[in-house]
Amino acid sequence: MPNLLLRDSTDADIPAIARIYGHWVLNGRASFELDPPGEAEMARRREAVLAAGYPYLVATDAEGQVLGYAYASAYRARPAYRFSVENSIYVAPEAGRRGVGRLLLPALVDRCAALGYRLMIAVIGDSGNAGSIGLHSACGFTHAGLLPAVGWKHGRWVDSVFMTRPLGEGPTTAPE
Repeated sequence: MPNLLLRDSTDADIPAIARIYGHWVLNGRASFELDPPGEAEMARRREAVLAAGYPYLVATDAEGQVLGYAYASAYRARPAYRFSVENSIYVAPEAGRRGVGRLLLPALVDRCAALGYRLMIAVIGDSGNAGSIGLHSACGFTHAGLLPAVGWKHGRWVDSVFMTRPLGEGPTTAPE
């Protein structure tokens, strides 16, 4: 991962984050959104993640250009789920296969484990998304399930793949 830097996101990263996400909304099946949200909406979403105490990270090149981002959020709102988090990770199309995901995802895992979470859940759009499935597998996630044909995007049915990774002590002890 030469020349890649990892840091917490800032307000100044929103244009790049919106551009990266917008590309995948329009050209991919990882997100089930159909229209890319604007910068104001992406800023609102980021603020909600941070206000809830979750990490929101960016990877940059040596010049400071944002090449990808990752964050954690609540898996579900009900209180029994409070020790589980869902991850989201997006890499700029021009930065694929440069180690950006391999920098972001382990750092996100470590941050969430340090915060006391016990399970990270990846909800991956499109069972054909070999890049995301491979990244998660390489970072210790295992297949947990599939929702077949759960969404319709770009003229075809799209699956959701569920992968999970224990954090910290996982389910071996009661949380504090």
